[in-house]
Amino acid sequence: MAKFSRIEVITRMQDTGIIPIFYHSDPEVCRNVISACYKGGINIFEFTNRGDFAHELFSELSKWAVRELPGMMMGTGSIVDPATASLYIQLGANFIVSPILNPEMSKVCNRRKILWIPGCGSVSEISYAEELGAEFVKIFPGMPVGGPAFIKAVKGPCPWSSIMPTGGVDTTHENLKGWFDAGASCVGIGSNLISSDFIRNKDWDALSAKVAETLNIVRAVRKK
Repeated sequence: MAKFSRIEVITRMQDTGIIPIFYHSDPEVCRNVISACYKGGINIFEFTNRGDFAHELFSELSKWAVRELPGMMMGTGSIVDPATASLYIQLGANFIVSPILNPEMSKVCNRRKILWIPGCGSVSEISYAEELGAEFVKIFPGMPVGGPAFIKAVKGPCPWSSIMPTGGVDTTHENLKGWFDAGASCVGIGSNLISSDFIRNKDWDALSAKVAETLNIVRAVRKK
């Protein structure tokens, strides 16, 4: 069962501005990465459903986060069908992220009042997702779809749309400013934030520092 309401998750996304995205088959690595993000000031996290038995790993991490990281919102990404969405909801996912727009997933998530963030690549898909109840949409892959210019173009006729680009987002001031100036409400960042160097060197303090630095950049570029 989710520990946070859909509205609470939406508010956290908007307030934080960043969702770290990560998967690793080693639960100890996952715990260290999630803890580093938490210590760096980000208390929302997307675990991607990519490896064998990923749901079993998420179940373990979800229960651990509730015990050890008060306020951490754990969600799941790379979900493409309603059955898998339902499985992760049972395991405690507070939000479900998809690279695609599958309308059947909306029924599962809306029935349980779980935030559903579908992947969209056109204005028509964004509009359809919102019609299905999506409060947030994911632009994926963010840069190939059109980058910040695409978001800016969408926000013109649809200023109510809350958009999260993933893919092509990095931790530089210039990149983050481009996305937020264009109208992004939040960004998803994977390996550009949680680099393989941190994992290989087990340098969790450096990862925490990187997360804090990136969060400060986001706060700075969002100031009007």
